[in-house]
Formats: sequence, structure tokens, C-alpha cells
Amino acid sequence: MIDPKEKYFIGIDPDVDKSGVAFLNKNQLQLDNLTFFQLFDYFKIMKEKYPNIEVYVECGFLNKSNWHKKADKSAAFNSKIGEYTGANFETAKKIVEMCVYLKITHYKVKPTRSKITNDYFKKITGYDGRTNQEQRDAFMLIYGR
Repeated sequence: MIDPKEKYFIGIDPDVDKSGVAFLNKNQLQLDNLTFFQLFDYFKIMKEKYPNIEVYVECGFLNKSNWHKKADKSAAFNSKIGEYTGANFETAKKIVEMCVYLKITHYKVKPTRSKITNDYFKKITGYDGRTNQEQRDAFMLIYGR
């Protein structure tokens, strides 16, 4: 039975192709990678199932400097990095917009943590399944809440 006072947390690491998703409640942890429209469906289901969900979206656009130039690479290479970074920022903005539309409590989170390894992730969570960087990043947005 779902406790209406219980908090349920969802962390989202936005990506153009598939965003990393982490769901956490007490000792229950679920990880996934979802396309934009799969995420929309997921939010609708989760909002209906869990009355008190909170969504935390990593929003790289909140960082003052978003310059990702590599000094030893070509202009074309650096241009692609900028294009991909901008697309991810837009995906994050659209996910926030999705939360507003669905009336889901949400928070924009400025990225501050460095990447974690799979071994460290397993150590702090006890999770024994496979993970990828997007899922681990999504989890770190809700870790300790």
C-alpha cells in the first residue's frame, strides 16, 4: 500500500537520445534510460501511482560557464561538442516544462558533483545490477534526500 505521506524521488540526467532515470523510495531503487516521450509516459504513471513524487532534473545551463572547448581539437570537433551540449540543455528545459505541464513537484539542479564509478555506486547503494553513467548521475541527484 502506498503511504500518502511518503516521499518518492526521481532523478533525471537529461540526454538527447535517452535520459538517465533513477527512482528511489526508502530501499527501493530502480534505474532506467528513457527517450523523451517514454519519460513523459513514465511521469504520468508515476504521478498517478505515487502521490508525493519529487523530480530532480540536472540542468547544466545553470552553470555560469558552459564552454566545453578542447584546445587540441579542430573547430569542427569543438562545434559538435557545443551543438550536443546545447541540445542536452534544451532537453533539460523541456523536461522541466513537462513537469510543470503535469503538475509534478520538480527542482532544477545545478551540476556540481563529479562522475562516479560503477564500483563506488555499488558500494553506496548495494545495487548489484548493471548501470551506466547516465543512471548513476540521475541517482546522485536524489542521493541523501
